[in-house]
Amino acid sequence: MNAAWRAMVESDLAAVLSVAGEVHRDYPERPEIFAERLRLFPAGCRIAADTAGAVLGYAVLHPGVLGRPPALDAPLGRLPDSADCLYLHDVALLASARGLGLGEAVVAYARRLAGERRLAWLALTSTPAAAGYWRRAGFGPFAAADTALAAKLASYGDGMAYLVAPVPLTPTS
Repeated sequence: MNAAWRAMVESDLAAVLSVAGEVHRDYPERPEIFAERLRLFPAGCRIAADTAGAVLGYAVLHPGVLGRPPALDAPLGRLPDSADCLYLHDVALLASARGLGLGEAVVAYARRLAGERRLAWLALTSTPAAAGYWRRAGFGPFAAADTALAAKLASYGDGMAYLVAPVPLTPTS
């Protein structure tokens, strides 16, 4: 099966919710959360689809503040003025899409997007089941974790990990 990432559009939101319901059953978010992220930062909203157009997954990325992930199922209101990372809010792939290179492709996209926006870090909150994947993709624990971050992670449930990866920035001329 061939598949690729494309820009998400509003008409994709029903498919996003369907995938989220299957992949992130234990971490539900309301439809308006996905709609808000698409409205606030369309460049970070992607759909993985096969050549027939069937949706296989999605990614929602947006500028954030290192060590301060948004709460689960909470609107952002606006993007932070002091963004210093690209937050991988959600990357979800159906089981049938695994092994197609889509995970690696979206991480490469995230690195490019962060670099273009001069954001020196990628950050995410990982479920226990996905932590190994993210570590293999170059993410590691956030060294400056504090009690506020620990409380935010606890609100998601047991075993959550806040992980970061540096983004090499090229000097501006």
